Amino acid sequence: MNDPVHAFVPGPRAHVSGPPGGPLSGLTFAVKDLFDVAGVPTGGGNHDWAKANPVPQRHARVVQQLLDAGADMIGKTITDEVSLGILGESAFDGTPVNSAAPDRVPGGSSSGSAAAVAAGLCDTALGTDTGGSVRVPSSFCGLYGIRPTHGRLDLTGLMPQAPSSDTAGWFARDARTFAKVGGVLLGEEPGPLPTRLLLAADAFGFADQEVAEALKPMVARLAKVLGTTPQDEIMAPQGLSVWARAQRCLQPVEAWETFRPWIERHNPRMAFGVAAGLIAGSQISAADQGWAALMREEARARMRHLLPPGTILCLPTTPFPAPLRGQSIPALRPVRDRITCLCAQGGLAGHPQVSLPGATVEGAPIGLSIIGGRGTDAALLAVALAMEDAA
Repeated sequence: MNDPVHAFVPGPRAHVSGPPGGPLSGLTFAVKDLFDVAGVPTGGGNHDWAKANPVPQRHARVVQQLLDAGADMIGKTITDEVSLGILGESAFDGTPVNSAAPDRVPGGSSSGSAAAVAAGLCDTALGTDTGGSVRVPSSFCGLYGIRPTHGRLDLTGLMPQAPSSDTAGWFARDARTFAKVGGVLLGEEPGPLPTRLLLAADAFGFADQEVAEALKPMVARLAKVLGTTPQDEIMAPQGLSVWARAQRCLQPVEAWETFRPWIERHNPRMAFGVAAGLIAGSQISAADQGWAALMREEARARMRHLLPPGTILCLPTTPFPAPLRGQSIPALRPVRDRITCLCAQGGLAGHPQVSLPGATVEGAPIGLSIIGGRGTDAALLAVALAMEDAA
């Protein structure tokens, strides 16, 4: 199969067929190269990782679920190195092309999965989201994407990064496919629709003005679909940047602990930015970790307060559309920091979040996110279906 957008891991293409007659029969899917596929090395975006780890003998649980439902797996997709990236530029395997904006990054670390779906090479694809790695590429590539409730999906067979934030999600170009996949992975059909809509005024104010304006029609459609009037709320009273700082304390520490044995044993090759991030995680003080843990509890309490049953919160998925490809490391540092300010609540609070496509800024996609209470993943899928039907 052709790969015009360089979405798939170089080399022989893994293909596994699901049995006929299942709810996903006739659909194809791709798998981010963090998920185990039996008989295929799990590369993790770093060529030395596969050399240091045995070839898996069974599929990751979520891969097996899709296969059992009748979908056909067509290959493994490129990821940012050991999932430590948010823009989708890989030093080892190259940068997949964002079909919706070819001069811009696809977003990471689930870059290949998003690029494959956006280019129509498969119907859906598995990704992971620790700090935004499904939500961000969904926004940048104009796709439906979900970060499920933390702990909702079985992550057996997934290469970890920061377990207290790690989740597995998926992408689709249309809401019907998106919801069908959700029915299989969640074991629950979409619904019911929420009845109350909150608008994260601090997040809309933090996003570029052009983004906030571009999303207004989607917010109006969302309110009409739910039959309610949006109510402004402050999502992060302590400050979006404070929540982001807490996530930037907790996640790197866990990532360092995850990869430390491999690094100390094998001294692997790494891109500068990835190595620098891991070193930074190893040096975060116990005092900072303690502060971040308390801030996580505050964030969880705030999100519980905002999102009782029947309520969802909307905000821009990213503060801007995808940045241009090939920028320097110093130029991208503030870009990453701003993205984290709108994504940190995912890792901190663990609530389900869906990015809905439907808006553009200067021709590049931008997503509108909806967040529900923990365990309300199916209600968010119902909103995605209703929004597509109302478009």
